[in-house]
Amino acid sequence: MTDFACSVLAVARKIPPGRLVSYGRLAALAGWPGRARGVGFVMRSQTDTTVPCHRVVFADGRLAPEGTFQNQGGQRALLEKEGIGFLADGRADIKKHLWP
Repeated sequence: MTDFACSVLAVARKIPPGRLVSYGRLAALAGWPGRARGVGFVMRSQTDTTVPCHRVVFADGRLAPEGTFQNQGGQRALLEKEGIGFLADGRADIKKHLWP
C-alpha cells in the first residue's frame, strides 16, 4: 500500500458516526492537499470494514456514484442510519455534518 493510501485511510478511520468529510478535505487532512481524486480511488477500492468510506462525499454533498456501496445497502442508507440529514435535491447536508 502506498504512503498516500496509508495516510488517507488513517484519517478516514477517525471520521466519527454522524459526520462527513469531502474527498478534498480528507486529502488535506492526510497531508496530501489537492489529491481529492486519489482519495476517491482509495475509498472505492477499500474492503477494510474499519474504514467508514460512506462518510466521505463530494464537497457539495453529492454521494459516491450509484452502486459504489451496493453491498452495504447504499451510501445514503448508511448515512441516514447515522443521523445524516439530506437536502431536498438529495445531497447530504455537509455544512451541518462537516468534520472536523
